[in-house]
Amino acid sequence: MCVCLFQYMSGFGNEFSSEDPRCPGSLPEGQNNPQVSPYGLYAEQLSGSAFTCPRPANKRSWLYRILPSVKHKPFTSVPCGDLTENWNEVEPDPNQLRWLPFTIPKATEKKVDFVAGLHTVCGAGDAKSRNGIGVHPAFLFKFSFLCVSLCLFVCAVPQQGEILITTEFGKMMVEPNEICVIQQGMCFSVDVFGETRGYILEVYGAHFELPDLGPIGANGLANPRDFLCPVAWYEDRKVPTGYTVINKYQGKLFACQQDFSPFNVVAWHGNYTPYKYNLKNFMVINCVAFDHADPSIFTVLTAKSTRPGVAIADFVIFPPRWGVADHTFRPPYYHRNCMSEFMGLIKGHYEAKEEGFQPGGASLHSIMTPHGPDVDCFEKNSTAELKPERVAEGTMAFMFESSFSMAVTKWGLHTCQKLDKNYYQCWEPLRSHFNPNWKPGKQ
Repeated sequence: MCVCLFQYMSGFGNEFSSEDPRCPGSLPEGQNNPQVSPYGLYAEQLSGSAFTCPRPANKRSWLYRILPSVKHKPFTSVPCGDLTENWNEVEPDPNQLRWLPFTIPKATEKKVDFVAGLHTVCGAGDAKSRNGIGVHPAFLFKFSFLCVSLCLFVCAVPQQGEILITTEFGKMMVEPNEICVIQQGMCFSVDVFGETRGYILEVYGAHFELPDLGPIGANGLANPRDFLCPVAWYEDRKVPTGYTVINKYQGKLFACQQDFSPFNVVAWHGNYTPYKYNLKNFMVINCVAFDHADPSIFTVLTAKSTRPGVAIADFVIFPPRWGVADHTFRPPYYHRNCMSEFMGLIKGHYEAKEEGFQPGGASLHSIMTPHGPDVDCFEKNSTAELKPERVAEGTMAFMFESSFSMAVTKWGLHTCQKLDKNYYQCWEPLRSHFNPNWKPGKQ
């Protein structure tokens, strides 16, 4: 059993250092690349940014491993299944879209590994130019698989079932209501312990960052100390059948074989690491006077574009909080947005649509597609007594918001057979309340 048993170091983007306690002194002292590393290890740098990036944006880690990652057989192409970057396989669909909970394979069915369990539902952009995103519901049962990603940053959001993620940097146990980020180029495997479902946001180029706080001040939202990265753990193991490493490169999948464990890093240091975060630690900012604040106040992580204030992708949550606004329709307002909004529900009932939007399902409101509360939510909250109340208690909804106009895949529109074709009907009963004789002071 691993000696770390899920120990972590806290901080976001810190300069970390860690060595497996079975090999004390395995980190070189005073330099990165000695002529002979302690314990006869190989020194290998993993660069997450260009060498010449300014220091605040420069990302790299040094790994000290039993064998270097370059030792493997040639990569060969493997089927991609429902993982795709073909955004033109079906005609565009500007409608409001909602999916019922995606089906999880049962124990009696064929076991599904992590890679085969990925199904692209929507996305945009191009991996070759390293500018774009993909959204992949993930569902699998009782299996693990190795995967190295050379063109993407992954934000994983488990909805059902905990997942054990083994990386070159150590191990992380990630449970529902937590997220984890696996950064470009990092080798990892996924183990599950039963029926498992979640959501994957893939970003082709930019790093996730904490959003700027501006006048909020020095503290709030997702605080850096609550992010956790693993401690060093290694295995020195060979298996007769070899290890299969899957590489996602330029939108396609490739596999190679090697006879030693990829998780042979005895020590490491740097600021380019995988990490996880528990959403319960989010320090919620909300309106305390009137009006419904914009959802950007619930941003956990952002992957910035080159345009100031515009994100390639924001990861936003809608956590439990107090609602106290006076003279206000408190649920989310009716909206048309210059951004695409993909939403998922981890648990509970989303306040704007308590029926129909279910845990394990999803919705997509594309650029400038109108959306907002259903008729029941509107009628109830237009006449509700405005007293302090808990909102979204026992609930966690999230949103992947993007400046890209995301295309829906053939799998998302047809193959998955989970598209709720009656979604639009939740707004059909909305009626006019217009009163041309209205006077100030009258309801």
